[in-house]
Amino acid sequence: MDWEERLKIVQSFSELKDDDLKLLKKEGALNFETANRMIENVIGTIQLPIGIAMNFLINGKEYLVPMAIEEPSVVAAASNAARLARNGGGFFVTSTGPVMIAQIQLVNIPNGYATRMALFEKKEEILSIANAQDPMLVSLGGGAKDIEIRVLSTPLGDMVIIHLIVDTRDAMGANAVNTMAEALAPFIEDWTGGKVYLRILSNLADKRLVRARTIVTKDALGGGEIVDGIICAHTFAAADPYRAVTHNKGIMNGIIAVVIATGNDTRAIEAGAHAYAAKSGQYSPLSTWEKDAEGNLVGTLELPMAVGLVGGATKINPGSQVAIKILGVKTAIELGEIIGAVGLAQNLAALRALTTEGIQKGHMSLHAKNIAVMAGATGNLIDEVARRLVKDKKVRVDRAKEILDELAKKG
Repeated sequence: MDWEERLKIVQSFSELKDDDLKLLKKEGALNFETANRMIENVIGTIQLPIGIAMNFLINGKEYLVPMAIEEPSVVAAASNAARLARNGGGFFVTSTGPVMIAQIQLVNIPNGYATRMALFEKKEEILSIANAQDPMLVSLGGGAKDIEIRVLSTPLGDMVIIHLIVDTRDAMGANAVNTMAEALAPFIEDWTGGKVYLRILSNLADKRLVRARTIVTKDALGGGEIVDGIICAHTFAAADPYRAVTHNKGIMNGIIAVVIATGNDTRAIEAGAHAYAAKSGQYSPLSTWEKDAEGNLVGTLELPMAVGLVGGATKINPGSQVAIKILGVKTAIELGEIIGAVGLAQNLAALRALTTEGIQKGHMSLHAKNIAVMAGATGNLIDEVARRLVKDKKVRVDRAKEILDELAKKG
């Protein structure tokens, strides 16, 4: 169906008004024609605000960081944390390279460990078949580099799991590794007499880690008591999964905002990060916060970071292309390292707020404009209502409506 036909069906089913259809028809940087090639049954696009996080000094280089997110205070918090970190040199980030894992599941094998060893003997042939699927990737220095093979004991019997280790260069790499895994499946069945079912990448990209570090002086933070408070908050998260989840959500506020802005896969990043947080058997914080010999705060963050610059929405969505230009990045490695630094900055900002005035003061101050709009404020009234909401410390819709009534009576 064309666009109009789809809209008519949705309008009839959902009793949408004509004004609702006008909203769906509004096109921004991502127009209907492009969106219609990206997914199925497209009826429109949805926009998020893109803000710029300031003050980021990463590996000695200045960055403006585009962040796409609906939550107020996130961009401001990241900018403030990056400013605090500058006295200590900003953020220092390394990564393990753009390496992804394709998994091939082999079943109906009576002797799993012997099969494992026999497959290792086929290593060079496995790599050759895999790399024949993507000669362009190989020409760029990437491609299948190694294999790992595990035997899993399951209620259905032993499964042999082949991991194909692939350098995906500047791509996130899902399509490349999936194609390689699917091409290998019939050969593995022929060699072993077993049956291959799943052949797909793993989003637990633990060979594609980003590691960020920062030093925040106690003077920049406001004193040693705040340093101690942040370390105490981290210790709480390390001991309690209930707290660790919210701790990591704060990290992901920053990470996912940059991932969205650059057109990368948010679900892959989230899944990999949270699985990595549970690698010890207990869900734990992704970051650590310690004190150095001078009493300054030292933060570190480590997590999988499977992002790319080629393929997917990054190359199709014009808005994502602009975000990449703003960052000025040339490689997927550099993009991943920036995202790691933003995650650590976001975590610092949240912990500092929690251990001082509380999270709501700054958040609700910035949320007040949203509340004013929800109450019906327009134009200059939005700022006036928001200002009074913050002053009254009652950032609520009912109070906003009362303020609007008071202003209307005054003329």
